[in-house]
Amino acid sequence: MTIATASIIDTQPLLLDVSNTTLTVTPTQFDLLCIDNPDLRLELTPDLKLIVMAPTGGESGKKNSKLNLLVGIWNEQTELGEVFDSSTGYDFTAFEGGKPSPDVSWIEKSRLEGVNIVGFIPVVPDFIIELRSATDSLSVTKTKMELYQRLGVRLGLLIDPKNKQVAIYKPGHEPEVLADPQSIDCNEVMSGFILDMSKVW
Repeated sequence: MTIATASIIDTQPLLLDVSNTTLTVTPTQFDLLCIDNPDLRLELTPDLKLIVMAPTGGESGKKNSKLNLLVGIWNEQTELGEVFDSSTGYDFTAFEGGKPSPDVSWIEKSRLEGVNIVGFIPVVPDFIIELRSATDSLSVTKTKMELYQRLGVRLGLLIDPKNKQVAIYKPGHEPEVLADPQSIDCNEVMSGFILDMSKVW
């Protein structure tokens, strides 16, 4: 007696290459994508374009960890606010700012009173750092910094390790670009904080 065996159909998901395609999603769809893909780092631009960011290399990861540590140590000593890492999402859709995720961000504690931060944070940070990785487009990163500036971030630093430059963004001012600085004085926004760039370069 011969028993017929049904052929097993491969049901593995297909991978769709969208590298040359712009994907547009609503804020609600974006939230669902984040829930369904917790291991991906996603951002939503002000014009609702989806950005999927690849994991950083070891060198960028090391520098980003150092930046978070330096800001975190200062904050632990002063207890003036809260520090957030690159996995933290912000929700600026109420004022057409998308849903970005700065590499490092800090918010003064009184501005978080009564704010639910379980999900995306709806408060514009006082301070942010974007660390340009080897694969980041400089023009795209600058556009991101201009967005933070427009939203009212009081102090933003764009750190470009490849060129050893730091661009400083403040509301109402043109960016100030420093070549190979050894430190950045952030005292104007974060009392007593001086970012030691020798620990980052």
